[in-house]
Amino acid sequence: MIEETRFRQTMGHFATGVAVAATRLPDGSFVGLTCNSLASVSLDPPLVLFCVDHQATSRAALLESGAFSLSLLARDDEALSRRFAAAVPDLRFEGLALREAVTGSPILASALAWLDCSLWKTVEAGDHTVIFGRVEAGGFREDGDPLVYFRGRYGTLSP
Repeated sequence: MIEETRFRQTMGHFATGVAVAATRLPDGSFVGLTCNSLASVSLDPPLVLFCVDHQATSRAALLESGAFSLSLLARDDEALSRRFAAAVPDLRFEGLALREAVTGSPILASALAWLDCSLWKTVEAGDHTVIFGRVEAGGFREDGDPLVYFRGRYGTLSP
C-alpha cells in the first residue's frame, strides 16, 4: 500500500478548483469549510459530491442540517479559502456579503459559481465522509477566473 506522504504528493499533481461548503444551523448561524474534493456525479437527478475529514469542525453540522451550499471560488478569493480552512470557525462568515437560494444555506456573494443542495446521501470512506447533494439551484458569473489548487499552492488559469 502506498505511504500517506507519497499518496498526498501524488494527488497534489491533480489540479482542482476550490470551494466553500456551508450550511445554516437551526439558530440561524452559519458553518462552513474549504474543500477541493468536489465533483459532479449525475445530471438526472442533478447530484454533486464533496468529501469532509472526520476531524473537521463543520462536519457534524453539514451532516445534520439537511442542506448545504457550494461557493466555487474565483481567482481573487484565495484569502477566503484560507479563512475557511484555518480561521476560528465562529469568525469565518464575519463581515462577508452573503445570499441564499432555495435551502437557506449561505452562498458567498463573491463566488464565481454556486450550487444550493439538499443532502441526498452520505458514505463513510476511510478518514472522510463523502457528502452527496441534490442540486436544487445554481448559478454563475460570466466574468472571472477560477481559484485553482495544485502541488500545495494556489493558482489560477484563464480560458
